[in-house]
Amino acid sequence: MRKTLTVIACAVMLAALAACHQEGPAEKAGASLDKAGQKVQDTLDPPKGPAQSAGRSVDRALGD
Repeated sequence: MRKTLTVIACAVMLAALAACHQEGPAEKAGASLDKAGQKVQDTLDPPKGPAQSAGRSVDRALGD
């Protein structure tokens, strides 16, 4: 039973690894548009202090 579970777990990890892929041109263009939108937001509604600026940086790093 333990061997079966180990084999299944390994198969699931390999399948997850196979699902990873490189970004295509459309994804790169989308990321570029997102960054441009963030710059516009910072221009129109600048952070009101260092804490808000840090918060925006953290949000962007986490993809929120």
